[in-house]
Amino acid sequence: MSTIDWVVLILTLLLIVLYGVYKSRGIKNIDGYLLGNQSLPWYHVGLSVMATQASAITFLSAPGLAYSSGMSFVQFYFGLPLAMIVLCITFVPIFHKLRVFTAYEFLEQRFDIRTRGLTAFLFLIQRGVSTGISIFAPALIIASILHINLTTTTLLIGSVVVIYTTYGGTKAVSHTQMLQMSIIFGALLVAGILVVQLLPADIGLYKALHIAGKSGKTNAIDFTFDLNNQYTVWTGIIGGFFLQLSYFGTDQSQVGRYLTGSSIKESRLGLLMNGLLKIPMQFCILLIGVLVFVYYQYHSPPIFFNQTELDKLKQSEYSSSYDALEQKHLLLTNEKKVTINRLTAAIDAGNQSTIDATKIAIKHSDDKLNDIRSEVIALIKKNNPEAETNDNNYIFLSFVKSTFPKGLIGLLIAVIFLASMGSTASALNSLASTSTVDIYKRFINKNSTEQQDLFWSRILTLFWGIFSIAIALFASKLGNLLEAVNILGSLFYGTILGIFIVAFYMKKIGGKAVFYAAILTEVFIFVIWKMDLIAFLWLNVIGCVFVMLLAFLIEMLGRKKSHSSE
Repeated sequence: MSTIDWVVLILTLLLIVLYGVYKSRGIKNIDGYLLGNQSLPWYHVGLSVMATQASAITFLSAPGLAYSSGMSFVQFYFGLPLAMIVLCITFVPIFHKLRVFTAYEFLEQRFDIRTRGLTAFLFLIQRGVSTGISIFAPALIIASILHINLTTTTLLIGSVVVIYTTYGGTKAVSHTQMLQMSIIFGALLVAGILVVQLLPADIGLYKALHIAGKSGKTNAIDFTFDLNNQYTVWTGIIGGFFLQLSYFGTDQSQVGRYLTGSSIKESRLGLLMNGLLKIPMQFCILLIGVLVFVYYQYHSPPIFFNQTELDKLKQSEYSSSYDALEQKHLLLTNEKKVTINRLTAAIDAGNQSTIDATKIAIKHSDDKLNDIRSEVIALIKKNNPEAETNDNNYIFLSFVKSTFPKGLIGLLIAVIFLASMGSTASALNSLASTSTVDIYKRFINKNSTEQQDLFWSRILTLFWGIFSIAIALFASKLGNLLEAVNILGSLFYGTILGIFIVAFYMKKIGGKAVFYAAILTEVFIFVIWKMDLIAFLWLNVIGCVFVMLLAFLIEMLGRKKSHSSE
């Protein structure tokens, strides 16, 4: 990066940290540290909720996912608006009226201490691991840019977030997130405009989308009902609804955000704002990835987007083999450019027969290019069996570094940092809230003072920060980070949601039944996942439904047994 990029990056990050510390000064008790004294307006709540969900993984992996497989991932969010409505009607008023610090306090009032402890434990494991993945994403960026050790950058980035979150608690998180999202929205708009400007002079947005469509990249909607297809309308609406309902309704990282609202109305408006803006925002991020794909139809893309691994290969005994493959790749991409130009001319002329013929030729070229890429990956694995061969997360980063002007590169990288800081800070704050309120205050020191609670909230924030950084050091083995986070959530969210649904709507079921139902369901979910029997989003539906059914059956069996013994 240039000096100007470094100045933009450092100043942007410094502004955020100092702003958060300034806004969170004067915290004296656990209410201020964990809930921000419940004083925030709706737009503040809405931006905070969005920033918590939109991690660096969103801005790294989503464009790469669209580049590789098209726009279908947007369907993942189709259940979100419906989930927001259900939350506003059910969850928000209950949590506000009970004046709880965490969602899991309610479960003890409804069931028993075991159910509260189990649900809090499931949350802590899932959120602790996924936070580690969120820390790893921006570390990947800085390591790639500076060509330095990934471990060093992971420790550095994780430490920055841990420091200001440990100091300022939820007030630091919420205030910085509002500023972060403002910068992110502005930078994404600039990035989208710039990608279009970088296309050939005769290729505007409309024609670029036409070319992407002919290449199968604008497949945003798929109405087929296929349980093994990860992204369809039905998977998104049904499976996505259950995932989003569980995430926003039972995950403390989100519950903690809308509990900071000054009233039920402010919290509801914040959630509805998120429901309205999230799908368009995600669509635009994926669209940028599709436009990057179109750009590389007219320019030679890298054979492999992880430049660090390519550099290692070039310096190895396999360098001559790689050079030969690179020459083949260049020749094929030049041939493909000619075909793409024919397709563009056919689209302008409305010549359907030529369009169909060039689509077949492009498909043939892509197959050959994929074969060359596979050979390069095989060489990378030969040279280093431990090498990361999934370069999906590097696609957008590689494009930005090679094409964007000075200053804007630093701003776009700052955006990815800001997204990571926002989601990571929320997660650490929620992990500390749950550990303090549901574990420390409930099991370890029931008569703790406000000063002790505040002290242990900060200590536990620090502990979870260290835990998450440790997880981040192993995150490179997880492939596409966006999918990895959602798969991890799907292993737990269905069970957790099922517990809350039973609590809210199945009034005759007791704590013992739901406790054992949750354990059995979680075992079943892991078995299904390991056997790879179904698309991961459906695990949220299965988990929720199984908890409800098993809890009902166990409760009925328990009642029959008690009646027969009388």
